[in-house]
Amino acid sequence: MMVWLDTIIQGVLLGGLYALFAAGLSLVFGIMRLVNLAHGDLIVLAAFLVLVLVTALGLNPFVAAAVALPVMFALGWGLQYVVLNRTLGDDILPPLLVTFGLSVVIQNGLLESFSADSRRISAGALETASLQIGPISIGTMPLLTFLSAIGVIVALNMLFYRTSLGRAFRATSDDAATAGLMGIRAERIFATATGIAMIVVTIAALYLGTRANFDPTIGPARLIYAFEAVIIGGLGSFWGTLAGGVIIGVAQTLGAAINPEWQILAGHVAFLLVLIVRPRGLFPRAVD
Repeated sequence: MMVWLDTIIQGVLLGGLYALFAAGLSLVFGIMRLVNLAHGDLIVLAAFLVLVLVTALGLNPFVAAAVALPVMFALGWGLQYVVLNRTLGDDILPPLLVTFGLSVVIQNGLLESFSADSRRISAGALETASLQIGPISIGTMPLLTFLSAIGVIVALNMLFYRTSLGRAFRATSDDAATAGLMGIRAERIFATATGIAMIVVTIAALYLGTRANFDPTIGPARLIYAFEAVIIGGLGSFWGTLAGGVIIGVAQTLGAAINPEWQILAGHVAFLLVLIVRPRGLFPRAVD
């Protein structure tokens, strides 16, 4: 019994990482209905940026991530303002094609710069540190990941529903033309949203890089986990995204406990089961 309880706890903590993968995607989709196929590759790009700061400057990974945050915000802002805003419209195909192309460019750029070797960001003693709660041992890094995911979700909810910027996000999402009449410039609002999403991406990249090996080609797999978490939770729902990440994480750890070969498959099966029961996700009312 205790083994299964430990497996579920580890799955919940893993779900925090998947929620971080998905939160930025959920924000961008919720505001501009943009499906960014390069999202996973941007996470990997941020992980390599943190790695460079750690190795070249000798920074602590958390300090390196803090340095990387404004860089990734500027990258996201510029990418949306200069490139992606031009693709938005009634036709969903242009943004899909452009972000797919961006994914290919990022992957090949990273391969040219860093080779196909897998890397890892060293977090020192934190990598093996753990908390003992009764008979169950909880890793410090997985716990920090989950707490960071909760913090990100809380911050995004407060930003979205309790600030003037959040009101501009919601107004532009509902009707960009009418919001424009009120002096809200949709192209700047969209760029700011993508910049904020890149801040979340950098936090996700920090934990991706310190908890597991990564290489330039793993972006699409992270994108799939992010998509599944967003869809399970209900498109545009931040807390639903966290729930979706936890469901996938628990399914994967339970699957791995039964048979190590079933880990990835179990997460996808859980995704399909939720869609069969709730086709619009667990919290569909979060979408207007």
